[in-house]
Amino acid sequence: MHSQVRVMESTVANAEKYFGEFCSLLAAYTRKTARLRDKADQLVKQLVDFANTESPELRATLRDFAEDLAQVQDYRQAEVERLEAKVVMPLKLYGAQIKQTRAEIKKFKRVQKNEMKQLEKLEKLRQKCPSDRQAETHVQRASVDASCTTHQLEETVDNFQRQKLKDLQRFFSDFVTIEMVFHAKAVEVYSRAFQTLEHYELEGDLQDFRAKMHGAPGHRQARPLSGASPSPCVSWPPANQDARSTARSHRKGDVESEHSVEQAPPEDLGGQEQGLRP
Repeated sequence: MHSQVRVMESTVANAEKYFGEFCSLLAAYTRKTARLRDKADQLVKQLVDFANTESPELRATLRDFAEDLAQVQDYRQAEVERLEAKVVMPLKLYGAQIKQTRAEIKKFKRVQKNEMKQLEKLEKLRQKCPSDRQAETHVQRASVDASCTTHQLEETVDNFQRQKLKDLQRFFSDFVTIEMVFHAKAVEVYSRAFQTLEHYELEGDLQDFRAKMHGAPGHRQARPLSGASPSPCVSWPPANQDARSTARSHRKGDVESEHSVEQAPPEDLGGQEQGLRP
């Protein structure tokens, strides 16, 4: 009986330990992703600023490239929000269930201990008076009660274990799905960005530069910006230019919080809600 209870307690203790570590690591992973998004936003701004100082063809190329890079960051923003909502927060709240199960085990152990003591007393009483039918009845009833308590304890831990396995599967399935969607969308946009850079015609800008060096005005006109919008299948973050700009404006100022985020303490499973950035 004691070994059985130890197994039950060990099951709950292991869940509390490892799910707490999963929560802390995945929260840190999400914060790192948010910081990567912020750095990429800075890179986009620098690209645009630099493009405005360059020759027409390079200016148009870099603006198109920066727009694609900015769109990836909108996808990354959606990734961060979904990781927080579907993985990190459920893991934080999972601690309440673990604490409840532990409390139930303690309660059952306390009841079980009292029942076993009562059963021992009744057994001694029955041994003293073997013919006492009332004592026999009390012993049988106490034995049934003890067996019922043990069964309830087993059922509680069994349900906890079943739910734990299902939740573990769900948490990491959601994690992998979110990551797959982000990377699939990002590869699509990065492929377009690669083509933009590949199609850049540097000779024209070089001729324009040489002409300016010799005092002649530049004569090349910038090609029109592509203004390419995401393909119809891209629907995770905002799909149009204005919506993407709005989404990025909501993130303005996040970069300044980077250093404070680095100091954020690890999460626990006690239900304390801690955002990506304090």
